[in-house]
Amino acid sequence: MGLASLRGIPPERPAAHSRAGKRASFNLNPRVAPLYNSRVSIPSVALRWETAPARRCSCLDLLRGGVFPRGFDTHPPGHPTGMSTSGDRITHLLDEFRHSRDVMVAELNKVVIGQREVIDQIMAAIFTRGHVLLVGVPGLAKTLMVSSIAKILDVGFKRIQFTPDLMPSDITGTNVLEEPEAGRRAFRFVPGPIFSNIILADEINRTPPKTQAALLQAMQEREVTVGQETLHLPEPFFVIATQNPIEQEGTYPLPEAQLDRFMFDIRVGYPTLEEEKKILSSTTKGESVELKKVLSGKAILNLQKLVTSVPVSDYTVEYVTRLVRATRPGDEKSPPFIKELVDFGAGPRAGQNLILGGKAMAALDGRFSVSLDDIRRVAIPVLRHRISTNFQAQAEGQTTESLIRKLIAEVKEPDVPKYDRRGTNS
Repeated sequence: MGLASLRGIPPERPAAHSRAGKRASFNLNPRVAPLYNSRVSIPSVALRWETAPARRCSCLDLLRGGVFPRGFDTHPPGHPTGMSTSGDRITHLLDEFRHSRDVMVAELNKVVIGQREVIDQIMAAIFTRGHVLLVGVPGLAKTLMVSSIAKILDVGFKRIQFTPDLMPSDITGTNVLEEPEAGRRAFRFVPGPIFSNIILADEINRTPPKTQAALLQAMQEREVTVGQETLHLPEPFFVIATQNPIEQEGTYPLPEAQLDRFMFDIRVGYPTLEEEKKILSSTTKGESVELKKVLSGKAILNLQKLVTSVPVSDYTVEYVTRLVRATRPGDEKSPPFIKELVDFGAGPRAGQNLILGGKAMAALDGRFSVSLDDIRRVAIPVLRHRISTNFQAQAEGQTTESLIRKLIAEVKEPDVPKYDRRGTNS
């Protein structure tokens, strides 16, 4: 289904073509907003997402029979009036979303060979306002992958190279004393690289905890406090950090509070035989590759609202709750191997990210419902950095990932609720 079919969606018309309108859309402090006023207008493949009013749709209304807001055209172009339903419209939007995903993957495949599951997980985090930690040995295209994603999205991008001498003000910004010709001195705030849409925190574990803590407020609250003033960060906002698991000398392990801010802990593995042959062949020709812009910042915000509107059944919520609580050795229903090999398990934020990740995977596949397979698909990257194993587990060679796999096989699915003909739970 082509993206031109979205022309039937009535556009919203904010003051988007004026500098004032763009400042308001980012919700920035007036001193910082001018940095984002100059935007490049692109022929985006999903440009219609910028004006798609899908965020107005009440998910509950859709489930109860599909009552769209007044003025919302539920008839795709060429669609017979008598056949248009809310379900048709949602299916239409999800088809467009899946097509946008396919175009993004096609662009990334020009420079990144393989790693499809890693790319899907990064996209899932982007469309659910999550942050990602990429862990892998050197040379697996972690930095290239992130910078390429930034190139196909029409948003701001900053790379921060974390070093032992990096200071918090190098990330957040600082107040500079200025003395103009008039002689009246005043402080002027100079924003740091954190005031961008996509932040690449390269080798995040090479800087001391004091500097790592500068990201805590930004990742959770999406704002930064400098002195006595709190400044909002631009939307959309993502932090994608990279880390080398081999080198330990001169590094500072991320504290649990910092790790919990990341939605996914993604392990980047080695390519397959055929993928490595293709990498060696394509990267030694000296040819430059030009990536096209696919989505704008406004389109990403609309897609985020579409993804979060995907409904989740009580059945799925019950399964997620059982899975998360089973990771805690102090829970009475946790399996014996968890009580024996785990120091502490995942908190409620893990359950939130499991559901959000399941929603994203369902939407990326063009479905408006979350299955247990969607939850299982994101269980390892969500839980991997939220479960701490003890010395006995390490002595037995049990990794966190192996324990999660055993846990998924151990946790029973809830009983499927039965309904009578009137739709009442029996």
